[in-house]
Amino acid sequence: MPRTVDGMGRIVFMMGMSLDGYIEGPDHDISWHRVSEEYHRHMNEVIAAFGAEITGRRVYELMEAYWPTADEDSAASEATREYAAIYRAQHRIVYSRSLVEVAPGAELHHEIDGAEIRERAAASERDFGLGGAELSGEFLRQGLVDELRIYVQPVVIGRGTPLLPADVHLDLRLIETRTFGNGVVLLRYDVLSPSPE
Repeated sequence: MPRTVDGMGRIVFMMGMSLDGYIEGPDHDISWHRVSEEYHRHMNEVIAAFGAEITGRRVYELMEAYWPTADEDSAASEATREYAAIYRAQHRIVYSRSLVEVAPGAELHHEIDGAEIRERAAASERDFGLGGAELSGEFLRQGLVDELRIYVQPVVIGRGTPLLPADVHLDLRLIETRTFGNGVVLLRYDVLSPSPE
């Protein structure tokens, strides 16, 4: 259920998606995602406001391979340099059955304890961000997601990894839309409850 009490953090699933519903193409291709300076700055602002980021192994490793030192590249944009600093400061909660350790600033869990992560989010004054298709699907199945922020990219890619698994059913309420100059559209929803199948 969405939280309405001030000072209680929510779990927010954020993801970019093609118009036909995929978050990545074959072989994990995300080169079609449109990232303008305006869009990048928006994402920086949103992510900097999170109390923590929740992620699975693959997204964690992808991010960790680049962002800790991204601002050392002299060709990096101002928004990229800004996000590198945000990334280093942000606490990460990583769920993985195969990882044995994570970098400083992150914590590793091998299983999802729904009651524990829900209690932590509720006790926080800031929202927790959630990313990754497989992990987010499991959070949705367990009723742990309070809000969806879907960034619809103006492309059709035909096949790939779907945003949502077929067995997830949700009742949603649209609370915000925003169109960026590069054609990306934000659709923001409160999760009211799981819908009956």
